[in-house]
Amino acid sequence: MAPSDTTTGHPPEPAHGRPAPAEAPGGPAATGPADPAELAGRLRAVIQHLLPLLRGHSTHRDLTPSRTAALATLDAHGPLRVSELAARMNIALSTTSRMVDLLDDRGWIARRTDPVDQRASLISLNDAGRALLRAVRRETTGLLAERIGRLPPDRQHLLHAALPALEQLVDDAG
Repeated sequence: MAPSDTTTGHPPEPAHGRPAPAEAPGGPAATGPADPAELAGRLRAVIQHLLPLLRGHSTHRDLTPSRTAALATLDAHGPLRVSELAARMNIALSTTSRMVDLLDDRGWIARRTDPVDQRASLISLNDAGRALLRAVRRETTGLLAERIGRLPPDRQHLLHAALPALEQLVDDAG
């Protein structure tokens, strides 16, 4: 068994910052339930390395991660008031207002008066924003598909088997 980090009680991360590879099917990881804290640490580390990899390959240099997140939030939940977008993204209202202005300047969103409160606006993706988001998703999906395709079949199967649990983590988050 690997030594634990004395401050967290979790196994230490390898020196290169990436989590150690998961056990092969039938290995020690398959003998019983895993420690949730260990899984959380490994998942966090993988996500921290995977996201910059995906972001770094985008051909849309003016589309930052926060702008992409705003477009994705509007795609999933829009139309929204700026305050609702800020709450969903868990960022300050002033930051969100500036981002919405920038998205509007780039021609990626539409604003219309809120029928419930004429003083407020509703923000939604327009056709250009929707097309941009689809293009970015195609790029990142293609990059991931290429990397997944290089994995051995047993690792591809493990990844496939893990997806329902990962999807539940997102669903449970609200």
